[in-house]
Amino acid sequence: MNLRNRRGKPTAEVHTAALNDIMFFLMLFFLLASAVANPQVVKLLLPKSSAGEQSVAKKTITVSITSDLAYHLDKAVVPYDALEQALQSQINSGEEVTIMLYADSTVPIQNVISVMDIANRLKIKLVLATEPKKD
Repeated sequence: MNLRNRRGKPTAEVHTAALNDIMFFLMLFFLLASAVANPQVVKLLLPKSSAGEQSVAKKTITVSITSDLAYHLDKAVVPYDALEQALQSQINSGEEVTIMLYADSTVPIQNVISVMDIANRLKIKLVLATEPKKD
């Protein structure tokens, strides 16, 4: 039996004072990173829908129509006449592409339908973005 006195032996300690600071900075980093997660979206007031989000293709192209009827392809302003050509130039053959259409709720429906017509001519799937309804 080992009955020797253990008072003289060193003990192992773990200092966790810096761990609080590290966790705070990690939390701050992720909060700031999540605020700028989707920089390609133009600020719009979207219509509301009770349906959930659908899955989209691997490559998405964002088309936005603002309340002053300005068309945005990703973040670049594109005139309506050049929208079809700009979309055609971004499509690679054999690639599944989806257009996410963000239209302000004050935009006339004819402008939304005209973008849908362009997507149909180019044989591209189009999804109309909405905000979830708040009960």
